[in-house]
Amino acid sequence: MFDKTPHRVAAVRRSLTLFVACAIFPGAGITAAQRTQLKPGWNMFSAQQDISLGKQAALDAQKQLPLCNAPKVDAYLTQLGMKLVAHLDTHGATYPWEFHCVNDRAINAFALPGGYVFINRGAIEAADNEAQLAGIMAHEISHVALRHGTNQASKAQLSQGAVGLLGALSGGGVGGALIAQLGSFAAGGVLLRYSRTAETQADVSGTQVLYDSGYDPRAMAQFFEKLQAETKGKNPPEFFSDHPNPDHRLERVDDEIQKLGGIPPNARRDSQEFEAAKREVMNLPILKKGTPGGAGGTGTISKPAAPSVNMTSYQATGYTLKYPDNWKKYGDQNSVAFAPDGGVGNDSSGHGALAYGITVGTSSLQNADASNALDTGTQQLISGLQQSNPNMKVTRQSARVRLNNQPALSTYLSNDSPVGGQETDWIITVVRPEGLVYFVCTAPAGEFQNYDSTFGKILDSVRFK
Repeated sequence: MFDKTPHRVAAVRRSLTLFVACAIFPGAGITAAQRTQLKPGWNMFSAQQDISLGKQAALDAQKQLPLCNAPKVDAYLTQLGMKLVAHLDTHGATYPWEFHCVNDRAINAFALPGGYVFINRGAIEAADNEAQLAGIMAHEISHVALRHGTNQASKAQLSQGAVGLLGALSGGGVGGALIAQLGSFAAGGVLLRYSRTAETQADVSGTQVLYDSGYDPRAMAQFFEKLQAETKGKNPPEFFSDHPNPDHRLERVDDEIQKLGGIPPNARRDSQEFEAAKREVMNLPILKKGTPGGAGGTGTISKPAAPSVNMTSYQATGYTLKYPDNWKKYGDQNSVAFAPDGGVGNDSSGHGALAYGITVGTSSLQNADASNALDTGTQQLISGLQQSNPNMKVTRQSARVRLNNQPALSTYLSNDSPVGGQETDWIITVVRPEGLVYFVCTAPAGEFQNYDSTFGKILDSVRFK
């Protein structure tokens, strides 16, 4: 969570000292304006591919999320967003920026690669003034400019040869199939799992954007601090859950303000346009959690019906299997998931996730010879999962089993469930000519035994070609 900042009084004193110093010694302002230099990290995607997959995910999101459908609010968000974008360093890329209001009172916002930004009405209602809302938006557009989403996907691909899909994994290189998979909003969670380093960079960049746009650069930190104070001892706002809290967050923002030259004397904080948009939002109907945004939307994950005893067949390039006929297939044969209605959808933060079902995929085997390929590949797979899921833990060490008469490993892990509490992830891995084939069986921990026999039937039906 965001840290409290008793140091802020000292920061204000530093600001006043700097202002006096600049007035007496004009050269002091030049040396103070040494802003932090930021640039995107390594990325196996191009900026144009960011736009392609972001557009696909945004179109999918608009079908699944309950949009406000308030033209005046969207127009205001677009106007404010483009004002901020004008002062954003996109490192030579040009993005087709879009800004959308989501009819969800949870305090949250997110930005997809390529510049597709979604702001919950709850964030607008919680902001005290336009500068605070601008701070949230400046933070989100900074994630886009620094290409944090596809950087995270690239690191996952590099570390394990697989990219997350439906809260699990997806194999393959950067081609049309992979972009199509990530372009599904249900698969977009991997693009929105930022590291604490990425959060710090977005804070610093957002502070610079606020400063250059004429807003009080303290507004973003003040908004975070306000949320922290209001929710002390309660469940954290969704913004905190989705954006990992880096250490010394507010101190870093204060430090960046000093590097920029201190608080501008005439910094803008509010506007009539913001107040009008906020009134418009507060008069919108309140939708129940989980209301789909349109036809075809999966809505919020809910408890599914019991798995059918009748099975239907699925054939991939290297294997066949059977799954309950009241489950659906998601993805393609490079990485596919089978889940019941309600088992896949938007979690409480609007991210795509899988809570009930099984995912099948293939990851490349790195630095493994024939004698230890299964053990090494399984460990690489688990390590990659844990990198993107910090709370994932091994609960039962790998044990040797057989799958369709092939040597395999069975490993049990626990992780945070998108429906709350913990989930159990039972992973079966087997080495095949195409790489390490994995089967991830997922259900909330308290309900896993209800799905154990179904997972067993699916695994028993696997036949390798």
